[in-house]
Amino acid sequence: MEKQRTIAKETSFSGIGLHTGSLTTMTFKPAPVNSGVVFYRVDLPNNPAIRADIDHVIDVSRGTTIGLNGAKVHTVEHILAAIYGLDIDNIAIELDGPEIPNGDGSSHPFLQALKKAGLVDQPAARKYINITQPVFYRYEDVTLSVLPSDEFRMTMTIAYDHVAIGTQYASITITPETFEKEIAPARTFCFLREVKMLQEQGLIRGGSLESAVVIGDEAILNESLRFPDEFVRHKMLDLLGDMYLLGHRIKGHVIGVKSGHSKNVMFSKQIKMAYLNGHSPAKEDQIKLQKPPALDVAMIMKILPHRFPFLLVDRILEYVPRQHVVGIKNVTVNEPFFQGHWPTVPVMPGVLVIEVMAQISSVLICSDCRAEQKSLPPQMAFLLGIDRAKFRRNVVPGDQIVVEADLLRVKENTVKVKAVARIDNAIAAEAELLFGLMDSSN
Repeated sequence: MEKQRTIAKETSFSGIGLHTGSLTTMTFKPAPVNSGVVFYRVDLPNNPAIRADIDHVIDVSRGTTIGLNGAKVHTVEHILAAIYGLDIDNIAIELDGPEIPNGDGSSHPFLQALKKAGLVDQPAARKYINITQPVFYRYEDVTLSVLPSDEFRMTMTIAYDHVAIGTQYASITITPETFEKEIAPARTFCFLREVKMLQEQGLIRGGSLESAVVIGDEAILNESLRFPDEFVRHKMLDLLGDMYLLGHRIKGHVIGVKSGHSKNVMFSKQIKMAYLNGHSPAKEDQIKLQKPPALDVAMIMKILPHRFPFLLVDRILEYVPRQHVVGIKNVTVNEPFFQGHWPTVPVMPGVLVIEVMAQISSVLICSDCRAEQKSLPPQMAFLLGIDRAKFRRNVVPGDQIVVEADLLRVKENTVKVKAVARIDNAIAAEAELLFGLMDSSN
């Protein structure tokens, strides 16, 4: 049983807020079990409390601001990422100003202050959001998704039309050790051309080369980067902090493409809608959205002969032998074909979308798919023809392809199937597929 954790003693950190330019002292204090992360504005009458909660987000202008009953705390993402990264569940944070100090633009100063205070286990079990069904968010070219996994992993891709950044990719399993070494030191960044605009908006009043990475028209103005891919690592840091506004850790694989604070918040709200609404998290060790698949991947591999890297079916959700099947393929940026199609604008080849449809459709020929089945079914389906194929939208990393296939006819040793592939309930592709049946022993 993993226990909840808080800090051992009180500690403080002072600095300038990046956007408001306010000098603020932040005091960390131990907190009781199940209290979560709570901010207290001690500079305001009655010391109003604001719980770190996704429903308390009131602004996402170049940072995440939470507020309640008129009290606000600006730029909470970097401290929340540090709290998450150190496996802290419960902590009280007193502020004598409106914004979290920026430090050097990363989570590293906060991490060091919290480690200095020490960490202690508490007599209560830690609670997780255990991802059992994928959750997806998409807006224009931004995609965010979380897939089932026994660990917490984060994969991120960013793409900027600037020689100093370009396209960057990182994938890291998040533990206290990897967070401290690989993510916490990554600093926030901005373009020099944006500085005047942001200042006119009343932002980055506390900005400097010591508090962010500043990118000029042709080069980075800082002396050096902490990582060659520091920009994508900071995007992961931001997403980690924004997602901790859910109040619980996640067991799942989070995949992001071109994320930002507003999209992070919308994605987190989708997770809350799917997994937390109608539940009582304080009374559960794991919060689940449970709908068992008709066939899991182990069973699928007993039906289909395909193997890595060409097995393109993750689950069969519905299955009526020789009548109807619904299956899914989760498209991640780790797919090998994205290395060449295309590296800067990853799009799944249409022929592979058809292949997903064909593999899921071919499950229909299995008339008796039982869990105890030890070998391939007596007949296998081979694709013979494709009719009336239409492609209606691109498939990109973060998409979940849901294929619904219905048997049209069986004639001698051929089977014809109508297959429709959807993404977010919108048709991405459709086709009629003709299969030939052959004995699997041949």
